[in-house]
Amino acid sequence: MILRAARRPTAVILARALVAAVLFCTGCRKAPPLPVPDENDPVEVVIPEHGAYTGAFMDFGDAEDEVTLDMIEDFDNLVGKHQAIIASSSYWGEQNFPTANLNVVWRHGSLPLVFWSPWDRPYEQNKGPDRFSLLAIIEGKWDDYIDKWADAAKAFGKPMIVAFGVEMNGDWFPWSGWYYGADEWVGETPGPWEGPEHYKAAFRHVVDRVRARGASNIKWMFHTNNYSYPLDTWNFAPAYYPGADYVDWLGLSVYGQQFKDEPWANIPPLVDWPYEEMCRLDPTKPIMIAEWATGEFPRSGNKADWVKEGLEDFRTRYPRIKAAIYWHERWQNPDQTYSNLRVNSSVESLNAYREGVANPSWLGNLILRSIKKEAR
Repeated sequence: MILRAARRPTAVILARALVAAVLFCTGCRKAPPLPVPDENDPVEVVIPEHGAYTGAFMDFGDAEDEVTLDMIEDFDNLVGKHQAIIASSSYWGEQNFPTANLNVVWRHGSLPLVFWSPWDRPYEQNKGPDRFSLLAIIEGKWDDYIDKWADAAKAFGKPMIVAFGVEMNGDWFPWSGWYYGADEWVGETPGPWEGPEHYKAAFRHVVDRVRARGASNIKWMFHTNNYSYPLDTWNFAPAYYPGADYVDWLGLSVYGQQFKDEPWANIPPLVDWPYEEMCRLDPTKPIMIAEWATGEFPRSGNKADWVKEGLEDFRTRYPRIKAAIYWHERWQNPDQTYSNLRVNSSVESLNAYREGVANPSWLGNLILRSIKKEAR
């Protein structure tokens, strides 16, 4: 999710990043071709053995949930490729499950990615916990809502990915560890730390309740910002990891320059260390660039080159990346400048994106496996 009025760390933080040993990420074994599922069979989405899914979040409004077929089709036509994954949000303040949105996405032949955020209106960033605090979730105050959301997810029935409480290792959302004791220790000995422990407990509580309602069509994503802010040991992404039993995908937000006075940063310094950090959490789980984009500003870096580099590196430099979701949005800042992250912020940027996703390694169509046939 984008910050419109606040700052995310980019190259300023990179200058302070820790140097880590290179992690070797193993390749995949060749598998036999999958049968085409029957239209009435329940299905699951297969992680591609080769290549990665392409996807996008379009500018779906302030609540990030105004999903329309026209907007999705317009984006497909703009970039010249069907989107395998479509992202949108479900804020707890809305107190509903986005059935209509998800049906639009699935009928388009795409996998819904839902950012399920424990956030109350007016959805202002850089404020502390609201009524959907992690402590309230852990204490069970929102169990009825969680159960109803889970029942609706089960009724929806189609595959979907859910990311609960994204970018918790930043300081801009109310579920950040920053607001829950930060680097205070649990107990009297060093670590674990209060902030991340509350997040992990809430994540596990939510997943346990949803699974208990039978919503087995959900795959769960642990979605962090690429660099932690503040960049302190207590706040590193692994401190928040709820465990392999609770996570199916590992996700990263990777943003370049968003505001005119921010420094420019190329893809490798934005991804190299965070990618290794994710790989170390689990040796097998797929990694998704769950959000990625950069603005286009005079007297700054070349966005077309940045986009080209991202679409090349994601599929060649980082073998565990199996999906990348572009954040196609534009907004006006308080100083009357614009932050235009859209792929078509310029002709050059659009052409770079179109040429990049045209590579057959970027998969625009889902690979589906019939669950029913495999169970026979």
